[in-house]
Amino acid sequence: MNPIVQKSGLSVVGLLVAGGCALGPAVAAQAAPAPSASTSSSQTQRSAERVLGIDYQAQPNFYYCGPAATRIALSAQGKVLSQDEVAKLLGTTEAGTASALDTTRVLNELTGGKYRTTEIRDSVARPDQVEQLRRDVLAAVDAGRPVVANIKGTTVDTDGNPHSYEGGHYLTLVGYRDGGDSIRVADPADPTLGEYWMSLPKVANWIAERGYSS
Repeated sequence: MNPIVQKSGLSVVGLLVAGGCALGPAVAAQAAPAPSASTSSSQTQRSAERVLGIDYQAQPNFYYCGPAATRIALSAQGKVLSQDEVAKLLGTTEAGTASALDTTRVLNELTGGKYRTTEIRDSVARPDQVEQLRRDVLAAVDAGRPVVANIKGTTVDTDGNPHSYEGGHYLTLVGYRDGGDSIRVADPADPTLGEYWMSLPKVANWIAERGYSS
């Protein structure tokens, strides 16, 4: 399925992020400041593994990845909604969910406005974009907020399992370990695994040319 491409002036001027969905796997925001060297307790906390408790639920059809991923993120924050309720808020149709701008908008409507949209414009994430994603995931997870990512393409998790979403997909980043070198992914299109670990650069390259809500 061809992804929807949406231009919007919301939040970031000229932001371009694309949506899309898949039923199952085939096998600019302002930069956040780097952690201060003086915050030793925060650094110690962030060096450890942290995974948020979520209510995982697989998407029921090929175009509900956006609602399913957003619902997973909301469940970690005590928000109990059905996928249908979230889909209505997102404006999801059989063509999918338009963009990460929509997941950010709905997450902010329901959780008090802490989320922002960040785009990775390049076809391959630059080192600074990889580090930005690390900072954003660590900050969001430490604050109890899963990240909703709009991804596309094929990559392999840390156990060697391939995950392919050439038409685009939404999933939820729910934890980290090793200071963010590995990211915990909750994938609504893969109920067999449900969750898996993936290296930070691979997650960033999966998001490339799209965006995420953190």
